[in-house]
Amino acid sequence: MSTHDDIHDIRISGGKVVSAFTGEEFAADVLVRGETISGVVPPGTPAAAHTELDATGLLVAPGFVDAHMHIESSFLTPSTFAGITLARGTTTVLADPHEIVNVAGAEAMRWMIEEGRGTAQTQVWGVPSCVPAVQGLEHSGAELSAEDIATMLRWPDVVALGEVMDYRAVVGAEPRMHGIIDVAREEGALLDGHCPNLSGAELSAYMATGVDSDHTKNRTEVVLEKARLGMLMMLQEKCLLPEVIEALLALPQLPPLCLVTDDLAADHIVRAGHLDHIGRVAVRAGLPAPVALRAMTWTPAQRLRLHDRGVVAPGKRADLVLLRGELGDFDPAVVLAGGRIVARDGAAADPVRDPDGADGGASGAATGGTLTGTVRAPVPDADAFRWRVALPDGQHTFRALRTNPRDTYTEATQVELPVRDGEVQWEGRTALVRVRNRYGRDGTVFAPLLGPDLGAGAVATTYAHDSHNLLTVGTSPTAMAAATAQVVRDGGGVAVVRGDGGTSVTARLPLPVGGVMSPAAAEEVAEGARAVRSALEEWGWRHLNPFMSVSTLTLAVSPSLKITDRSLVDVVSRTPVPHTV
Repeated sequence: MSTHDDIHDIRISGGKVVSAFTGEEFAADVLVRGETISGVVPPGTPAAAHTELDATGLLVAPGFVDAHMHIESSFLTPSTFAGITLARGTTTVLADPHEIVNVAGAEAMRWMIEEGRGTAQTQVWGVPSCVPAVQGLEHSGAELSAEDIATMLRWPDVVALGEVMDYRAVVGAEPRMHGIIDVAREEGALLDGHCPNLSGAELSAYMATGVDSDHTKNRTEVVLEKARLGMLMMLQEKCLLPEVIEALLALPQLPPLCLVTDDLAADHIVRAGHLDHIGRVAVRAGLPAPVALRAMTWTPAQRLRLHDRGVVAPGKRADLVLLRGELGDFDPAVVLAGGRIVARDGAAADPVRDPDGADGGASGAATGGTLTGTVRAPVPDADAFRWRVALPDGQHTFRALRTNPRDTYTEATQVELPVRDGEVQWEGRTALVRVRNRYGRDGTVFAPLLGPDLGAGAVATTYAHDSHNLLTVGTSPTAMAAATAQVVRDGGGVAVVRGDGGTSVTARLPLPVGGVMSPAAAEEVAEGARAVRSALEEWGWRHLNPFMSVSTLTLAVSPSLKITDRSLVDVVSRTPVPHTV
C-alpha cells in the first residue's frame, strides 16, 4: 500500500531520455517530486503520480543553461525576458548586467536581481568588471571600484566577475584591473573573459590572472590555442563557423564547450529562438547534436557550479525540456523548471511573477522605478550635427571607422574631406558618427563612417556599448537631428529616420529603463525591435546583427578603432587618437 510520500507529482511517460553524458537516447519514464527528479525508470514501472505527462514521440532533455549573456540586449526587463526564454527551453542563465550598471551603478544591478528573482527561471549574476569599459577614455553613468565589486560579489545569486573586457589593461598589468581581478579571486568568484584573438605571451599573461573563459570571435588557430591551454570556449552564433567546428572535432580529444547567446534582441528570440537557436546553428555548422546538447546543458551547469542540473538523472533539479523531432532540431514542446510546467508550444504556461507576486510588468519594480529619466541631454537641432574643427580651409585626411557585415570589428581607415570656414563638409561624401554624452557632462565627438551603403537617413540610440551615451549615425544633419530628438524625448531607445526629407521617424523602440530596456510586454518590444531592424536593413545597414553592429561603434575594448564621448580610441594601444591623420 502506497503512502502519500510514495506519490510523485509528475510522471513523464512514453518519451526517450537524452543523456548529456553519453549522447544516447533511451526509453524511460521520468518521475518528478517537488523541484527534483525523483526517478528515471524503465517504461511502465509502477509509480503513482498526481499528473501524467504524455511524452510519446518526444525527447526528454535537460533544461538549457546559458553561461554567458546580457538580459539588457533583449531590451526586456528580467521578468519579461524570463517568460519568453523559458518558453524556448532556457531554464538557467548567467546574466552580466554591464549595460545597465554602466548607466546607474550598483543600485541598477540590485534592481535587476530583485526584478528577476520571482520568475521560474534561475538567474545567477556576474558583477560587471568594466564600469566604465575603459577608464579614462569615456564617461559612463557610474564607476565601480574594486571595493564596490567585492561587496557586490557577496550578494545572493552573484557567482562571477563579469567578462573582463579590458584585456589590454590586464596584459599591461594596470593596477585598477588587476585589483578588480584580485578581489574577485579572493571572493572565490568565477572569472569570465573577453579577449578576441589574444594569443601567445599576451594570452598567457591574461590567463595567469585566473580568467579562464572566452566568448568572443577568434581566428580558428586562436580558438585551438585557447582550448589547448584550458580556456573554456563559449561559442556564440558568430563564432559557429564550419571551419572552427571542423578544427575542434579534429582534435585528439574534444575540449569542453559552451554554447551561449551573449546578445539577442527580443524580436530575434520571438522569431528564431534563444539558446535553442544557437544549438541549431551549431548543428548546421557541423557540431553533432549530442555534443551541442552537452554544450548547452551539462558543461555550462558545471561552469556555473550548479551541480544540481544539466542532466536527466535522479536527484537532479527537474529543469526539463521535452523536444519534438530530431535532437538537433532543439524544438521545445513542453518546458519544466523546478518541477513546474512553465511553457507549452512556445508560450508561457502561467504568468511570470515579479518578486512581489504581481503579474510581470504590472508592478513598480517591473517598470524600472528610478532607472527612468537617465537621459540628460538636450533635444538637438540640425546645427548640433555641423562638425566644426580648428583646421584651415582645404582638403584634410580624417580618420574613419569601417564596419563589416558579420561581426563588430571596426577597421581604422581614412577619408579625404574638405574644410570650409572651420566646418567639415561631410554631407554627400560620407556617413557621419556623432557621440554625445548623455549624463550631463560635456563631450561630443564626430567621425566619418565607411562600410554600409546607406541611403538618406539616420539612426540614433542610447543602447551604445558600454557607456550607453547618445550615438547617432546619419547622412544629413536634418535626419540625424530628427532621430536623436526622438530618442531624447523617449527617455532613451532607438529611432531610425529614412528618406530625403529626413524629418519623420520611420521606426522607433523606446527604452526608458536606463535607456537600454523597456517595461512593455515582450510582444510589443519585439514588434518595435523588428521595425527598427527592418528599417536599418532597408536603409542599407546590412549585417548579421544590425543592433550590435551599430551599438558597438562605441565599444572601446573591441578592435580596432572606436568612438566615445571623449575621442576616437585606438583599442589595441588604449589611447585616444586625433581625428586627422
